[in-house]
Amino acid sequence: MEFVYCKVEIFVPASHLEAIREALASVDAGHVGRYDRCLSYGPVTGCWRPLAGTAPYLGRAGELCEAPELKVEVTCPTERVEALLAAVRAAHPYEEPVINVLPLLRIGL
Repeated sequence: MEFVYCKVEIFVPASHLEAIREALASVDAGHVGRYDRCLSYGPVTGCWRPLAGTAPYLGRAGELCEAPELKVEVTCPTERVEALLAAVRAAHPYEEPVINVLPLLRIGL
């Protein structure tokens, strides 16, 4: 089965929400019918431990870090996923951003 659309989840500090929103708009992610820039976001708590040789945006190598983040969710045509990933990575402050791409069977039911 071929999936025409996917949902993308992006975890980002609140300070960079606008940069991520603009990156998504630059590739027309979140275009649903006659609406564009459609996305959802909400607070989550992220947890990670930077390993040796990293340059973390937050935290210190070897120490467990927890911090508030936003989970941004947006739909995107599967054919535009690579452009979306490049745009988000360019705008994201994390060395290793968490970006999940999930296939969607249908949208706008």
